[in-house]
Amino acid sequence: MLAREDVNGRLFVDPGNARIVDLSKVRLLHCGVDTVRQLYRGLLRPELLCLFDKPGTIVDFAGERWHAGRVSKDSGYQYKLQNADLGFVLLLKNYNAKVENIGPHLKVEVSPHAIDALSPERLQARMDFYAEQILTHVERNQCAVHLALDVQGWQPPADLVARMHCRARSARDISGIKEITWDTKSSVYGRGETYMFGSAGGVQLAIYNKTEQAKATDKLDYWEGVWRRRDSFDEGDPDNYNQDQTVWRVELRYHHSVIQQFASGSVDLHTGNAIDTNSYAALTPHLDGLWRYGMQQFKLLARPGYYEPIWTLLREDARVDLPVDSLLDDTEYKRNYKTSRGFSGKNVELFLGNFVSLLARERVGARKGFYRLKDWECWPVIRDHYAAKGMDEDGLYKHLKNILEERHVRWGRAV
Repeated sequence: MLAREDVNGRLFVDPGNARIVDLSKVRLLHCGVDTVRQLYRGLLRPELLCLFDKPGTIVDFAGERWHAGRVSKDSGYQYKLQNADLGFVLLLKNYNAKVENIGPHLKVEVSPHAIDALSPERLQARMDFYAEQILTHVERNQCAVHLALDVQGWQPPADLVARMHCRARSARDISGIKEITWDTKSSVYGRGETYMFGSAGGVQLAIYNKTEQAKATDKLDYWEGVWRRRDSFDEGDPDNYNQDQTVWRVELRYHHSVIQQFASGSVDLHTGNAIDTNSYAALTPHLDGLWRYGMQQFKLLARPGYYEPIWTLLREDARVDLPVDSLLDDTEYKRNYKTSRGFSGKNVELFLGNFVSLLARERVGARKGFYRLKDWECWPVIRDHYAAKGMDEDGLYKHLKNILEERHVRWGRAV
């Protein structure tokens, strides 16, 4: 149940016991896009690989100077071009696809100041330009976004983890960790600074002390400029931001696979068609809808069945600050889930059995066969099916290797 807000101010009345909560001193400083990650498929231009012959050097690319280097395998990519002044990081050459094959070889990551400086259309054009310089046969492959709301006059309660209800299995309070790394920099924190709910591969909620994080990354001057803008939520009030008061951030992080579920499942109420977005620019009119959806998935409760009034305020009053018309009222937002009862279940098992038979017949080893499998467009369906059964990629490889060995022993290699 939502708290009922007084029409004349931020007074919330609990209909169960008539308790009044005054949130008039809570200030919503900024709600915007903190991170954009646009993915692309295509064929990597082989001549670009010479940029990484000497990792750690400054190179020329697309008319700008970039820092070229290698990145850890955890990122899913092998190489990186970074220009922090422009606010772009280009991750190239997917680990799971061969360089000579068309595959998901590029991810463009954009920092807050670049998102703030460019309209969604101009930012999309810039990302598409970089993609065309890196790939041939370019195809957008969905995007991921982080939506962030900065607040003063409120701080998370000590029992936040206990009162936050959500579908996510993962909830972490990392406030007791003395040292937290923010973009390769470390800072010492006290208790009650950072909370995480959900997984990075789905919808994730983070609540943290933005003032301390901004200091840790030497970005406090930039963010204070954003918070002091007169076109903030409390329009016309130049004193909306108080530099002596802590700013807390409530951040919703949407993985690109979740954005794809929304693109397939959300419907235009006028036409009945799915919104079917695959780019950041096309997604931006729907960001208010994603904010509302996320704040419904994570529920800060005052008591069973009743929202904490602050959560009602954050959910209902926040609007993503972008120069686009919101389609919140014109769209029904829902995610299109594929279940193991359909193609991604029964037929995956049948396919893998037939695939192993073909590997044995053509005398292809397990490792080579597994990498070819990961190059296939249907790999995400196969991976997700076995992940739902508790089997990660390493476990799936061992499973394939075992059944291929059994096929060799029982039936021979070329039968």
